[in-house]
Amino acid sequence: MGKIIKGSNLKKAIHYVKKNGIRQTYYAMKERLQMEMADDYTYEPISDLALKRQIQEGEKFSIKFSLLVPAFETKEEHLRAMLDSVLAQTYGNFELILADASESNQVERVVETYEDKRILYRRLKQNAGISANTNQALMYATGDYAGLLDHDDVLTPDALYEMAKCIVAYEAKDITLQMLYSDEDKCDEKQITYLEVNKKPDLNLDLLLTNNYICHFMVIKRQLLQELGFRSVCDGAQDYDLALRVIAVLLGKGRRPTKKVDLPVAHIPKVLYHWRTHSQSTAENPASKQYAYDAGKRALEDFLRSRGLKGVVSHLRHLGFYRVDYQPDLISNRPDVAVVGGRLLDKKNRIIGGIYTADGKALYQGIHKEFSGYMHRAVLQQEAEMVDIRCMKASREAEIILEEMMGLPYLQHPGTGRFDWRGCLNESIDFADLSRRFCEKVREQGYRIVWDPAMTESM
Repeated sequence: MGKIIKGSNLKKAIHYVKKNGIRQTYYAMKERLQMEMADDYTYEPISDLALKRQIQEGEKFSIKFSLLVPAFETKEEHLRAMLDSVLAQTYGNFELILADASESNQVERVVETYEDKRILYRRLKQNAGISANTNQALMYATGDYAGLLDHDDVLTPDALYEMAKCIVAYEAKDITLQMLYSDEDKCDEKQITYLEVNKKPDLNLDLLLTNNYICHFMVIKRQLLQELGFRSVCDGAQDYDLALRVIAVLLGKGRRPTKKVDLPVAHIPKVLYHWRTHSQSTAENPASKQYAYDAGKRALEDFLRSRGLKGVVSHLRHLGFYRVDYQPDLISNRPDVAVVGGRLLDKKNRIIGGIYTADGKALYQGIHKEFSGYMHRAVLQQEAEMVDIRCMKASREAEIILEEMMGLPYLQHPGTGRFDWRGCLNESIDFADLSRRFCEKVREQGYRIVWDPAMTESM
């Protein structure tokens, strides 16, 4: 891993110091070093036997995919790798639409060497930007679903099969999926080393409002995608903007729902996409496209406005990650959110609790408060299954639930507005069990629970 990022480390460090200061840079570099030393990820290719089975099983499906690829002066070796990865799919019902905005004919020359009729090449009259160029490809799409693929990245051979399989499984439950996404990793320029696997959660609205964790490989119902299109005002973050607008449509016309709504979005927990790193890519050098992160901020601000939410979006210290500060707070803005929890820290400023899985397993445990954790999620607002009542704020509806469980009136701390657990409960109580049962009831009532790491309680 170090061989891939070593050449750009100094440039990144200088940029980071200017943006965040020496103290934050120290902790970021220390954490980065620890993560590099601990990174033992290896991409395991699918076995030949499994691939053959997928080819046979895929013949039962009828889903057609349109893969949209905006191209611009793509290196031949990268273009061929992308094309070959698509043609190597075990599920073959697709069309690959290349919208070429190059000034030269180098992309066209490469495509002409392929005789597969599923490749549709379209030469654009001008380079109008990535959103406008992708919209040109989208015009020709005829598939049931459209997938987004960068011109220098590659799909795993089972990518379309896994997507089709998932779609068909939901159809059996009378659910028509509108968006799907998978896990991903990165590969070096020569596609020899694979690193930084991104294992994603299922749809998490509040996490999506902090960064585009959906990213690659994203597939959307073609009719919906053609209705929405790509917006040039968000060039650089056009995929993020699109994902947010898809969610906005699926949430419905009621801009601020009073309860959590299950959306027809599926996550496939498998790596189906390799994101190539090189000196000009955001995968390798985030600072190379600062405009993209500003565009992401605009996309978030537009989403908030479209939902009637009053909040201020700010950049976090890691590029491409954001924070939404609601006015006057999250619960007041979002009727679907009944509880907001925070971090519990020990005397050494390490996280010892605050956010948990439904069965009580603590997330981010042991991470120093200045570290950001895996994919920076330890510093990101996110929907949670369970938070700790010792560091939380609650809506009146949630307060009533806890009052009924405790048999005591709910007290707010006069200074923080949080639950005054010291004033209400004996410290001998099993807080983990009470928190679990309370959050379970909150979720049963159809409300969201959100974890905000900016809220901190020292134990």
